[in-house]
Amino acid sequence: MKERLSEYRIMWVVVFFDLPVGTKKEIKAATQFRNSLLKLGFEMYQFSVYIRCCMSREIAETNIKSVRNIVPPKGKVSILQITDKQYSDILNLWGESEKTAPPQVYQYSLF
Repeated sequence: MKERLSEYRIMWVVVFFDLPVGTKKEIKAATQFRNSLLKLGFEMYQFSVYIRCCMSREIAETNIKSVRNIVPPKGKVSILQITDKQYSDILNLWGESEKTAPPQVYQYSLF
């Protein structure tokens, strides 16, 4: 029996990073890492924070493996998995006004 999509099954993968950019080589590595995250389907949430919505924990784990394969040799990269329900409780404070979370991502299944 196929499982329904639910806010407890849908996962968000959040990649946080702090990469050195003191030399041209480090700048190039950091830029390649950010561009690779975009190619993997992540969206920039903040300059060093990228997010991706995944329809299941298994898909999230596949994406995490992909990120592990592109991590530059220097710097710090952290990866967090949270459910869509947890993500919906996010509180964004941008400037002086409170903002709601970005709209939820829905993916339709044809089969």
